[in-house]
Amino acid sequence: MTFANPQLLWLLLLVPPALVAFFWWSGRKRQQLLTQFIAARLLPGLTVGISRRRQQVRLALLVLAVVCLILALARPQWGFDWQETKLRGLDIVVAIDTSKSMLAEDIAPNRLARAKLAALDLMQQAKSDRLGLVAFAGGAFLQCPLTIDDSAFRQSVETLDVNIIPQGGTALAEAIETALTAFKEGENYKILVLFTDGEDQDSGALAAAEKAAKEGLRIFPIGIGSTEGELLRVKDAKGRTDYIRDEQGNVVKSHLNETLLQEIAGATHGFYLPLRGAKTIDTLYQKGLAPLPKSESQEKLIKRYHERFHWPLALAIVLLLVEMFFPERKRAARARAAARVLAKANARQAVALLILLILPAAIFGSPSSALREYKAGKYEQALKEYEQLLQRKSDDPRLHFNTGAAAYRNQQFDEAAKQFNQAINSPDLKLQELAYYNRGNTFYHLGDRNPDPSKRTETWEKSLKDYQSTLKLNPQDTDAKFNYEFVKKRLEELKQQQQSQQNKSDQDKQQDQQQPQQNQQNEQAKTDQQQKEQSHQDQSQQKQDSSQQDQQKQQEQAKQEQAEREQKERKEAQQKEAQQKEGKEKEQAKQEAAKPGEKSDEKGETDAAQSYAVGQMTPEQAQQLLDAQKNEEKMLPVKPSGKPVDKSRPIRDW
Repeated sequence: MTFANPQLLWLLLLVPPALVAFFWWSGRKRQQLLTQFIAARLLPGLTVGISRRRQQVRLALLVLAVVCLILALARPQWGFDWQETKLRGLDIVVAIDTSKSMLAEDIAPNRLARAKLAALDLMQQAKSDRLGLVAFAGGAFLQCPLTIDDSAFRQSVETLDVNIIPQGGTALAEAIETALTAFKEGENYKILVLFTDGEDQDSGALAAAEKAAKEGLRIFPIGIGSTEGELLRVKDAKGRTDYIRDEQGNVVKSHLNETLLQEIAGATHGFYLPLRGAKTIDTLYQKGLAPLPKSESQEKLIKRYHERFHWPLALAIVLLLVEMFFPERKRAARARAAARVLAKANARQAVALLILLILPAAIFGSPSSALREYKAGKYEQALKEYEQLLQRKSDDPRLHFNTGAAAYRNQQFDEAAKQFNQAINSPDLKLQELAYYNRGNTFYHLGDRNPDPSKRTETWEKSLKDYQSTLKLNPQDTDAKFNYEFVKKRLEELKQQQQSQQNKSDQDKQQDQQQPQQNQQNEQAKTDQQQKEQSHQDQSQQKQDSSQQDQQKQQEQAKQEQAEREQKERKEAQQKEAQQKEGKEKEQAKQEAAKPGEKSDEKGETDAAQSYAVGQMTPEQAQQLLDAQKNEEKMLPVKPSGKPVDKSRPIRDW
């Protein structure tokens, strides 16, 4: 459980004890005043029936009601839902100079520390913007890509120091070029906030800024340091302080180059600000960054907690009602009947008051309760609550959409189509897309339930049009594509079925017309068939007589053929035996002739191996060749990375 206003919980330490102290003091004061105006012997008679315990119970009810009211004001929250939101903001790259000149202490504690603090102040101002970080000295690299994660940006800033880039110097041109790589192509506004002292070692910063301006980059330089300059001090490994010196041994003094930074800002349509005072970053964001148009960035999931303040609030109301109708006096026996009547009247009043408090919520409902009913699967109850909300706010397209969704889940497709039709008029394109998609699903179910094929075809054609509208608004909607193809296939099958039924009906009509002619033909065919059967019977008797004579002749021929076959088989068996004997004799002769030939083949193989070995190098010769190559080895020159070094000017490591 969490609280939206946890600071109000401190009132629990102050208000309830103060109330207890006040009630205790007021009770003693009341007793003193009674003794002043009423005699002590008369006081028990006048206060007969008053129960001190009942008074304490009433005071405790008041204190508990106040505690519940404080808890309700703190807004307890229990449970949450993930909600997807789109952030609108700018894309800002922060470039921080990490050269040794940033160790100058003309701005306390030093230039680099102040630049890091200013970058974190900018992060606090840019709450919905994406931030990236570039560290540069003699070189530059992207320390942190554009992100909405403040903790990642903070950690990247805090790890910066003068040793993060081994190459000394200040390469403003390379920092600008590296910052350009952090932006995606197609974005309109590219912003670079440059924290540096302006001591450019490459003298190409202005040309790089002019080139970046053509690509849409705006640079806002923030000058760190003073124009008078400061000597650069460093500490060695033993903690001793020393000065940075140039090649001639002279102590280096670093100055703020405001002229160059102003030229860079003017070339990219930005403006220059020196880092002085506590309002520099506020001025930068309010006058330079906030007026720029903001674009939608990536979506972000945020927690939407469920409010539970109504529970302590309802408990406080109940406690106050109980305190109101809880009597201080004890009931006398003779007044019990009257007390019962009064208690019933008081109970009726309490119930009526509770009904008046609960009735508005029960009659009108609320979007949150309707949403809970929908998520719980109680679609009919959710539909009723959404309809009640529409009576109060009928021009809200979101309510129409939610009502249509509840009706769709409740299978009231006519009502769902009506509500989705109202939601399509919304100016929100995302809501229009969802409304078209859901109305297409609704039309499909309406057509599927309709037994009339023509009306079903008409309804499914409407469904296809809605899916097409959905794809126009969002061509990447895979669900709409799938449903479109599915309904299209079902519609084609329905049309083919209707066509086949139409063809079948035409064939039935033709058959009805041809039926009388077929009957006449069938009768004539029967008479012809009877005549043929009589002629066949006569012919069959003749065939039986002739077939008996043919069978006798066939039996005699079969006996003669069988005798001839037996003689042929005997001759063939004798010939095969003779051929097998001749084959065995030939195989034995071949084996005896092949034995000396095998030895000659093996000899030929050894001779070939010896000739191949003559052309190869012996191990001793290979070792001599390797030793000769080692004496002639040379180190390959290492190609320097980055820009070529200009040897005509002195190297500066600050």
